[in-house]
Amino acid sequence: MFVEAMEGDAFELDFTPVEYRVKWATLAWEANEAYKLRRAVFCIEQGVFVGDDRDDIDERAQLLVALSCVAGMPEQVVGTVRIHETEPGVWFGSRLAVHAAFRSHGKIGSTLIRLAVSSAHALGCETFLAHVQAQNVPLFRRLRWDTQQEETLFGRAHHLMRAQLDAYPPCVTPQSGFVALARRLP
Repeated sequence: MFVEAMEGDAFELDFTPVEYRVKWATLAWEANEAYKLRRAVFCIEQGVFVGDDRDDIDERAQLLVALSCVAGMPEQVVGTVRIHETEPGVWFGSRLAVHAAFRSHGKIGSTLIRLAVSSAHALGCETFLAHVQAQNVPLFRRLRWDTQQEETLFGRAHHLMRAQLDAYPPCVTPQSGFVALARRLP
């Protein structure tokens, strides 16, 4: 299977993962690879930030990762998002990123969103919000999110969106997380 690399070079995957484990980052290599993925997406691919996208929120945020698995063992970070509480009961998700080569392999982004909201819900979240880039609004609407207002952040159109918490039952085991099965490709 050939996919397009971010620099425009084609490369071949040695395998097509059957499943992805989506969980809270618990190991140093998971966090390091998640930050590398964020830089690739937000700095190189989209040009939103110069050099690095990390900020002071990273010091208090919980990082989530999507891991491609080989024989049930984690192999590579292919997606990430972070969550944090801004005031009691109010949580935000941000920096949702999926590796370009894996965007059509399964429901990686939606499973990251599901675990983000469900794990915050288990921790007492009453309101879960995110600043969503305009091109991603349809995905969030399908996942039962509502636009609160339109805004411009980092020079790009965004929607401040709110999750319908009744669609996200609390997840009390976010360190184990969820499994997303790969979509079969032709």
